Amino acid sequence: MTRFAASLLAFWVSLTGVAMAQQAVVVELFTSQGCSSCPPADKLLHQMAGREDVIPLALHVDYWDYIGWKDEFAQAAFTARQKAYARVSGRRVIYTPQMVINGQHDVVGNRPRDVEDLIAKHAAKPVQVQLQVTRSDGQVLVKAQALAQVGASDVILVRFRDEAVVDIKRGENAGRTLTYSHIVRAWTPVARWNGKGALEQSFDVEGEDPIAVLIQGRDHGPVFAAVRLR
Repeated sequence: MTRFAASLLAFWVSLTGVAMAQQAVVVELFTSQGCSSCPPADKLLHQMAGREDVIPLALHVDYWDYIGWKDEFAQAAFTARQKAYARVSGRRVIYTPQMVINGQHDVVGNRPRDVEDLIAKHAAKPVQVQLQVTRSDGQVLVKAQALAQVGASDVILVRFRDEAVVDIKRGENAGRTLTYSHIVRAWTPVARWNGKGALEQSFDVEGEDPIAVLIQGRDHGPVFAAVRLR
């Protein structure tokens, strides 16, 4: 796709509220305002925000809160999600900053070269699910078409906040002013799909938050397709 065509597509999407999956790679960053190693990873995720080939999502965990600074974006559900990824991969330890790429591979989030290598690896894979998402008048319509055998999957709605600047008063990052991007506010499975043929599903979405829709293999499996609507 030429630069002009890509710009035209982005313009059309912004006008219609429709997005098609363009082999975007989902990058989940497990982070915390109380983690001194996390700011470089938070910055890296922020740099991904304008990319069309990546959907960056920051999931703030709550297990650093005990140090003396409660992360206002942290949710126990995100800690549970990170633990589930560890369980699926046979690991006993979770850490921050951790990036999980398309639900399959993890990498230390403050290592840009390793992160980019994994993004490129997943971007090069054949498209397995064609995904279209439409948002209008508080409703989201999801249409998916299996192009390969993907197996039982969940349709996940992610609501996120584009950006926030936070003055950290206590904890390991005390005295720093940090910028956070694509801060996940809610991660909600909205439908189940057998991964065969076509799927069409609509559901209500409250508020004006940007959203992403993921098709992910059941029990924290691979992300087969994802789109983002701002």
